[in-house]
Amino acid sequence: MIVQNIQDPLSDVLSAINARALFSVRFAAGGAWSVAFPPPGYLKFNAIREGGAWLISEGEAPLRIEAGDCLVVSGKAFTLCSDPNVKPIAAAEVFAGGNLDVSVGDGRDFVLLGGSVNLDTVDGSLLTEALPPVVVIEHEEAGPIGWLLEQLDLEWNSAAPGARIACNDLLRLVFIHVLRAYMARQTAQHPGWLAGLADARLGPALRAIHADPSRRWTVEALASLAGQSRSGFADRFRATVGTSPIDYLLGWRMRLAAARLRRGNEPLPKIAQSLGYASDSAFAASFRRTLGQSPARYRALHRDDKQRELVNA
Repeated sequence: MIVQNIQDPLSDVLSAINARALFSVRFAAGGAWSVAFPPPGYLKFNAIREGGAWLISEGEAPLRIEAGDCLVVSGKAFTLCSDPNVKPIAAAEVFAGGNLDVSVGDGRDFVLLGGSVNLDTVDGSLLTEALPPVVVIEHEEAGPIGWLLEQLDLEWNSAAPGARIACNDLLRLVFIHVLRAYMARQTAQHPGWLAGLADARLGPALRAIHADPSRRWTVEALASLAGQSRSGFADRFRATVGTSPIDYLLGWRMRLAAARLRRGNEPLPKIAQSLGYASDSAFAASFRRTLGQSPARYRALHRDDKQRELVNA
């Protein structure tokens, strides 16, 4: 029997926000070229396979990216180009045909594999807000990503049954390793739960919250897991994660509850009890304070949204 480590906040969050990696395109370019991409409505994920290019994003100096590097962009327009002085063409024009293998310019000096990580439209911000708008993982940080990209290339070029699904699964693994590489950095990070999970002191406390969100955690109990004083732990948690330990716990409980209300028909008392609430009224009051409406109203609204989507499909 395989025993799974259940103290895994990264898996918890990716499951809660229904993160799904979808392989979408191979893009090649050569000569003088430049393509401007609009702000994505999801996480855009690119892996550089051959050559190099310049990455230009608003407010940042041009950054050189090379083969083996991985790029994650959320909510920010960016340009990829051979030279920052080349006038860009719109990505919508390049990808207008819907082809899965697209090229611009003269030759194939530069090749990337592109995809997206689709997120829950309600809770996806839990991940996007924990990351900077643009994350570049250089090949020196990549670890097993290189091997996974080689397998992705093989699947893409094969005519084997199930190749498209295999590409999606491989891209999902690459994305997880990119998040791990980002968390492993020792430099100052974007505030959020990812930064907290990467913190040697705060990580055990966050894992404990995710392992048992129904427990009536106190700051003192969490501080003891971090090996810090109550005040020192609370200050470090707020500075790194961006909120207090108890507010993080309550927010995570409400995200779990909201996801279950949107996606299923569990009775409200069952959800309340599983998240540590002694009464339905206490759960409803906490839910209303966080999301601005009662659990029953929240479920009804999202059920109506789903029905409209089915009618308009």
